Amino acid sequence: MPPSATDSTQKPMDGFGALRRFLPYLWPAGQPAMRVRVGVAMLFVLVSKSITLLMPFAYKAAIDRMAPGLQPGVGLAMALVVAYAGARFGGVLFDNLRNAIFERVGQEAAHRLALEVFGHLHRLSLRFHLERRTGAVTKVIERGTKSIDTMLYFILFNIAPTILELAAVCIIFLTKFGWPLVAGTMVMIAAYVTFTQRMTEWRTVVRREWAKSDSEATQKAVDSLLNYETVKYFNAEEVERRRYGSSVRKLVDTTATVEISLAWMNIGQSLITNLMMASAMAYSVWGWSKGLFSVGDVVLVNTLLAQLFRPLDFLGMVYREIRQGLIDMEAMFGLIDTNEEVKDAPAATALTEKGGAVRFEDVRFSYDPEREILKGVDLSVPVGGTLAVVGSSGAGKSTLARLLFRFYDVTGGRITIDGQDLRAVTQASLRRAIGIVPQDTVLFNDTIGYNIAYGRDGASRLEVEAAAKGAAIHDFILSLPQQYDTPVGERGLKLSGGEKQRVAIARTLLKDPQLLILDEATSALDSRTEAEIQETLARVAERRTTIIIAHRLSTIVHADEIVVMEAGRIVERGTHGGLLAQAGLYAEMWMRQQTEDEEALAAE
Repeated sequence: MPPSATDSTQKPMDGFGALRRFLPYLWPAGQPAMRVRVGVAMLFVLVSKSITLLMPFAYKAAIDRMAPGLQPGVGLAMALVVAYAGARFGGVLFDNLRNAIFERVGQEAAHRLALEVFGHLHRLSLRFHLERRTGAVTKVIERGTKSIDTMLYFILFNIAPTILELAAVCIIFLTKFGWPLVAGTMVMIAAYVTFTQRMTEWRTVVRREWAKSDSEATQKAVDSLLNYETVKYFNAEEVERRRYGSSVRKLVDTTATVEISLAWMNIGQSLITNLMMASAMAYSVWGWSKGLFSVGDVVLVNTLLAQLFRPLDFLGMVYREIRQGLIDMEAMFGLIDTNEEVKDAPAATALTEKGGAVRFEDVRFSYDPEREILKGVDLSVPVGGTLAVVGSSGAGKSTLARLLFRFYDVTGGRITIDGQDLRAVTQASLRRAIGIVPQDTVLFNDTIGYNIAYGRDGASRLEVEAAAKGAAIHDFILSLPQQYDTPVGERGLKLSGGEKQRVAIARTLLKDPQLLILDEATSALDSRTEAEIQETLARVAERRTTIIIAHRLSTIVHADEIVVMEAGRIVERGTHGGLLAQAGLYAEMWMRQQTEDEEALAAE
């Protein structure tokens, strides 16, 4: 069995592992302009921090010039006060210039990361997307991409400058006030960091629970709204309200716990910093009383500590944000590390199209090793031929289409197109050669024109209209007020079943594949619409190799060959007339459907 879609090539990362993977986004290779921005921003950090450290000295000098008997020199004191105000403005100026220059770096990093994750999600197998919930995955991507900008900002502009300022303050204290003030400052910093780290580790567990609750609530809301019609069909609004309500209640409880723990953390941090402030001020006042320090020195100590406490107050928040950012990035990198179950072989080449002859050779496949779905299927479709596959539900019919598209790899045997093993060609070239009209056509929440043009990137408006004409939907589109610019709604809900099928046919016509798969394309339609769609499909299938997976046998009587599947095996094969003559399973199915149709007509 192929590895589970949720398997990862790496073990869960610790915070340092996520940080190491994050660093390249801080210094992007091949983008000198971004690196220059980082360098200039860091230069402004140094300039801003230097100005910040000089401010208290201007303030100290102004206070000392205000001592009794120095009134005649008031002009110098006023100049020092003005210089102090100017330095404050300079600090704000360079901080904001730094932010303006660096903003592009953060946004570009988030952009690259989002594209990397989004692209990888599309490379993952169908198994992954069937097992994971879309709402939860999108939430992981949203939080992860936002975290990179936060991480860049905090690491560069908070942690590094705070360490620089702390070192400078300790040097100033040592040279002007002696080692007792330095020792007190270092003890306070150690106590503050230790307290913050331990509290944050505890809060990280709480935050993980909150993130889980948030994802669950979002997923349930998205899932419920996407299935709006089903909810209405079963009068289940109250059921959905209760399900969503239970998730929101859990989210409310975890959010309250997060906020309460934050309050206690802030109280502890404030207690430590204010004890330090009281001790340092008392020491400097004592020194003034002994004639060791001037009044300006007392102001200098107060100002330097006040400036240091500001980033320290943010440091607690920064540590929390970085820890949370690492959690969010770990989850997103976990998506990136998820194995691609179906990969191109190292020497894979593009599929050489020679008409689209298909061959299944003793194909075996299982989603689960304990339950084999296909059990040695052998069939072939010549170039331009039409093969129909019928059978009861669960017989393995739709699995054939999924294997042809290589959503999964066979577990035994092989599948070829024009003699080329699907595992030896690139997935992109393989899927370019195949078109499909599925039973359940899901459209993008965009315009009709966009959904048809999705068949081939870069198609012109004339080509889109030609495809719509081929699918017999052009006239209907022109009758709409907005014509090709008409929105189709979520999953195409504004269109009828027949209209959606015609859009799907037009999309496939625009793609112009050599191999066409019709996967029960009319089974959900009424008889009249089904007949109209069948006529259109017949025109589309001309000159193409066609595989029809059908439930209604009346739609495949023209097929060159019909195979009947039962429990993963082909039990009958032949033309429509030949299979009826065998009086086997196909004939039984035909008679049953004919009886059902007659009874339906009689009831009208």
